[in-house]
Amino acid sequence: MDKLELVSCNKVFGGLQKVYSHSSSELKCKMNFSIYLPPQAEGGDVKLPLVYYLSGLTCNEQNFITKSGFQRYAAEQGVIVVGPDTSPRGVKVPGDDESWDFGVSAGFYLDAVKEPWAENYRMGSYLNKELYELILQAFSNVVDPERIGIMGHSMGGHGALVSALRNPGLYKSVSAFAPICNPSACPWGVKAFTGYLGEDKSLWAEWDATELVKKYDAPPLTLLIDQGASDKFYIEKQLLPENLVEACRSSGVPVILNLRDGYDHSYYYISTYIGEHLAFHSKILKA
Repeated sequence: MDKLELVSCNKVFGGLQKVYSHSSSELKCKMNFSIYLPPQAEGGDVKLPLVYYLSGLTCNEQNFITKSGFQRYAAEQGVIVVGPDTSPRGVKVPGDDESWDFGVSAGFYLDAVKEPWAENYRMGSYLNKELYELILQAFSNVVDPERIGIMGHSMGGHGALVSALRNPGLYKSVSAFAPICNPSACPWGVKAFTGYLGEDKSLWAEWDATELVKKYDAPPLTLLIDQGASDKFYIEKQLLPENLVEACRSSGVPVILNLRDGYDHSYYYISTYIGEHLAFHSKILKA
């Protein structure tokens, strides 16, 4: 198993907010991830549910743990929360830092097939195989492997939905804040998919929640989508939740869309509703 190095540890709401680094074999670089261990984990003799949180464009593992205020609710619910980074770090692929919505901090939680990205940009396999297994092994005394959920924001909301739909049974619950719901049909997604996956649209469909839902046939899964009505990216049609809802309805996948009047795309909005999302996951994972 990869050796974990503790980067930081802070006590918050009775639990411990930790950040670890490790060497990733999938991404071929050193990666950080955050893990919040609620007070219920202290004795190490009780198995708790775990929820992954995937951050959006321009973020690393810090944004969520410092801005969302989730720890209060995770402590109340007794839920472990893990937050991976958003892309490989320090691998120096040519052009990786030329734009904010592609390359560094913009891995889109997929496995690139196009050079020069294919070798390092494997966030899909990193998240759903390598990190998933690493967490189960390293924290086996406190994590219940049968009770794992996933959530995210924006690009990370896309990542959460796609991870749950592509890996039936791996995640028992899924929710997303302002997710990129139909990347094949919006500028952010077209740019990322063309760059990472090439021109083959059938390959795009494998990483697009709206397309994946159309052929989802697996354990029951309710998608909880949260969207700020005043989010400029929603207004500019980067997020397209209605496309996903329509696809869910036509294929019989349960979906909840909460449109939040006056809220934008920021962590002010996430911090307002993060408690509701953790309660949603907790209810399903503890059922």
